[in-house]
Amino acid sequence: MAELKSLAVYCGSGMGQNPVYAAATVELGKAMAKRGIDLVYGGGKLGLMGIIADTVLEAGGKAYGVIPDALSAHEVAHLGLTELHQVAGMHERKAKMTQLADAFVCLPGGIGTLDELMEAWTWNALGYHAKPFCLLDIHGYWQGFAQFCDTVQAEGFMSVDRRRQLLVAPDVESSLDMLAEAVSGAVNQPVW
Repeated sequence: MAELKSLAVYCGSGMGQNPVYAAATVELGKAMAKRGIDLVYGGGKLGLMGIIADTVLEAGGKAYGVIPDALSAHEVAHLGLTELHQVAGMHERKAKMTQLADAFVCLPGGIGTLDELMEAWTWNALGYHAKPFCLLDIHGYWQGFAQFCDTVQAEGFMSVDRRRQLLVAPDVESSLDMLAEAVSGAVNQPVW
């Protein structure tokens, strides 16, 4: 039976307007370290990305970053990680993060976070991996997106089973529990 040992965290390189996002990021980092779940993330030192890495490391966990050359050249790379993988571009970044992680969770973020989520979900749909993903719905941040996905499903552009793959959790512990269950069970299979 598979276990959740590494988690890709998609999140903003900014802080957002509401301090609850940073607080939830700290909570997630501490919970991951406590459960022995390694962090896989975009390798940056700014915003929520920097907070998740610093928190995991300060709590005694391991943090693996994956950063494209262009971003590393702009001096946004976090240089205090367990390991930092430098890759050519964004496609390689997402592929490496998928390779290193057992599951994916989305904190609040912008278009980069959405891009990462959608590619992970699409790759799952195409059978490239069978790893689960979850929206960590801090302060209702992901409600509009989840409702949009409901509309896409209702309009016939997504199957009911595909829509069910997108887990939505109201808090940190629920998100980790849902992902651990999905990794260990038969739920963690592509739906055709």
